[in-house]
Amino acid sequence: MSLARNTAVIGGLTLVSRVLGFARDLVLAAALGAGPVADAFFAALRFPNLFRRLFAEGAFSQAFVPVYAKTLAAEGQEKADRMAAEALSVLLLATGLLTGLAMLAMPWINRVMFAGYADDPATFNLATLLTQITMPYLVAMSVATLFSGVLNARGRFFVAAAAPILLNLCLLAAVWPFRNDPMQAAFAAAIAVTASGVLQAAWVWGGAARAGAHASVLFPRITANVKRLAALAVPGAIAGGALQINVLVSQALASFEPGAITFLNVADRLYQLPLGLIGIAVGVAMLPRLSRLVQENDVPGAKAALDEAVALSMAFTLPAAAALLAIPFFLIDGLFARGAFTHENARSVAMALVHYGWGVPAFVLARVFAPAFFAREDTRAPMRYAIISMALNIAIGAALFLLFRSMGAPGFPGLAIGTSAAAWVNVLLMMRALTKRDAYAPTAQAYGRLMRIALASGVALALMAWAGANRPLLEGWLGSKEIAIVATILVCGTSYFVFAFIFRAVTFKEVRAAFRREKGPAGGVPGGFE
Repeated sequence: MSLARNTAVIGGLTLVSRVLGFARDLVLAAALGAGPVADAFFAALRFPNLFRRLFAEGAFSQAFVPVYAKTLAAEGQEKADRMAAEALSVLLLATGLLTGLAMLAMPWINRVMFAGYADDPATFNLATLLTQITMPYLVAMSVATLFSGVLNARGRFFVAAAAPILLNLCLLAAVWPFRNDPMQAAFAAAIAVTASGVLQAAWVWGGAARAGAHASVLFPRITANVKRLAALAVPGAIAGGALQINVLVSQALASFEPGAITFLNVADRLYQLPLGLIGIAVGVAMLPRLSRLVQENDVPGAKAALDEAVALSMAFTLPAAAALLAIPFFLIDGLFARGAFTHENARSVAMALVHYGWGVPAFVLARVFAPAFFAREDTRAPMRYAIISMALNIAIGAALFLLFRSMGAPGFPGLAIGTSAAAWVNVLLMMRALTKRDAYAPTAQAYGRLMRIALASGVALALMAWAGANRPLLEGWLGSKEIAIVATILVCGTSYFVFAFIFRAVTFKEVRAAFRREKGPAGGVPGGFE
């Protein structure tokens, strides 16, 4: 299976989702602004997203895909269906109980998560109510993640990658009619989040059934399959929990600065773009492929796959990071500043975004290296590294937050610095472990390619820095800030790819080979691009 083709399918659909997500964020920013209502809504998203990333898209998915793929290959369809059904039943019970308890306890939970607004009863109560509305999203997304894993393990990536589009469509449809009423818009958005989860679960469940996988809901029992998954998922859950504790600590600190939660959330949308388009896409495509290579004991093949993944991911990530470093305010002001979201709000977001920028390569590389551990059913090592990263993130972020505030400056950029610094430590620990195990070490050819990619990215960074310094001139020539930022992105992006070919970071022959349709043993195309 072509990693580039599979990544292109996942990344392409993620791009569609992110474009719709950008439209959604514009509508939300214009409708909610950056005040207490916006902070309450984004706080309401944090809690269900925390557990979704922790249990569903994090630990469970990383444990499920290799086990399901090996069961399907070694024991056949019936055994794989049974394993998926047992996992589904226990997952539904666990997330259902967790959701119910969280909804009941939310007034007390939010006193920790939303502590900065404890003395503002109206905003605090709004955040609590909105969180109770969004919590069922966890149950639905757990189901969606299981069937996405079934599809990905079978080499079918289209349906699962398209599912997030439904979230953005639901939010756009819900918020647009109330765009001039922040309170009504917040409630409509919260309801739309939960409704979209149900639609996504139904979408991927149907896609799995069409692919030949039939997992029904059984009476929940702790079977041998469930124990095996739990043994792999628990360390992954601890690792994910360590990462999400960072989110909680950052949010708790940010709640002491009005608007800071929203500033960090908007910055998050921008730096998560390359992570979603490239890092997650490569990671999802890599996991079933590496699982197969490890099962076949093909060590050279596994190393070559990682080399390919690192080069592919950095070819798109480094120029994206350059944009966040060179023109953070230009990007935020051009894309978001309208309606209730002001130029000063954009300037505040840019203060955080620039520090996320230098962490973006590490965020992506962590997603690329993680499958090398999960394919070997090792979730303990990533757990240890995540805990170390968490401790550093909290220590650096909290220290800088307090230091900046003591100097009379906003503290929230310190939280972004802590996040990026900890991400690089995490990646270096993963790389060191893979090298010691002889599971991966970049070849001289890979290092050379990365240097050429960095050179091409440096050219793009210089061009963007010039555009940022001459922004008023560009806006005068082109007529508006929106046209100016789009033109800057297009020109600098095109320049990057031109210089990537000039420096031979990539060749036309390699591009054609990467996306060539490879025939499977029965004359079909591996991956089943539906």
